[in-house]
Amino acid sequence: MGPLWYVTKDGDLSCLELYERHYSCYDYRDGRKRSQFVGPGEHIVLRTGDADAMFVWRKFIDDSGQSGVNCAVFRNEAPRRYKSSELVRQADAVADFCWPRERHYTYVNPKAVRSTNPGFCFVAAGWRRCGTTKSGLFIFERIVQLQPNE
Repeated sequence: MGPLWYVTKDGDLSCLELYERHYSCYDYRDGRKRSQFVGPGEHIVLRTGDADAMFVWRKFIDDSGQSGVNCAVFRNEAPRRYKSSELVRQADAVADFCWPRERHYTYVNPKAVRSTNPGFCFVAAGWRRCGTTKSGLFIFERIVQLQPNE
């Protein structure tokens, strides 16, 4: 399968619409409209050609104590067209290129996803569940395996 992701920018209107349907989206208390969705730190925003899936990588200081590159948002609204695990694998390759040898991690809210196996697409892409936050979010990680000569 060829590459599915295109690099775009924070504020891409198609991605903004996808983000606003993601469970991690929040409304500003003062009612203002958002024009961006990533937050501070280094980031890469990915979207499919038809803008029916998005993935956001963030490298920042995470107050939770987690380290590495964070999958801040992943949304696939075309699961029959693109397997979520394949999208995650391809997004991993982008992060590996930009931040070599960095741990990848994400949080999954098991109460906010429809799956009976929350986070399975990450596991199918080679990640593992490594914990749970105090608020009940599942933590998944992918640790880069170094080659013997590295």
